[in-house]
Amino acid sequence: MFKKILIANRGEIALRVMRSAHALGYRTVAVYSTADAHARHVLEADQAVCIGSNELNAGFRHFKSAINNGLENLIVLEKYQFY
Repeated sequence: MFKKILIANRGEIALRVMRSAHALGYRTVAVYSTADAHARHVLEADQAVCIGSNELNAGFRHFKSAINNGLENLIVLEKYQFY
């Protein structure tokens, strides 16, 4: 069974998923671009991983590489427990 949910979305949808996940006892991880660094979904997540770029949505345009980059950062965070 898993313990965390990676939420690759933003805004109200991400917040609803997070609330539901927390109610069920799961931890949440938000991925975000630097333009969204102070967005509510980033602040309310248990963990947040930046996938790059100041340009809004640039990191999300190349979704596969953005998620791989975010997951690599998450693995490093998990390994060294930097959260």
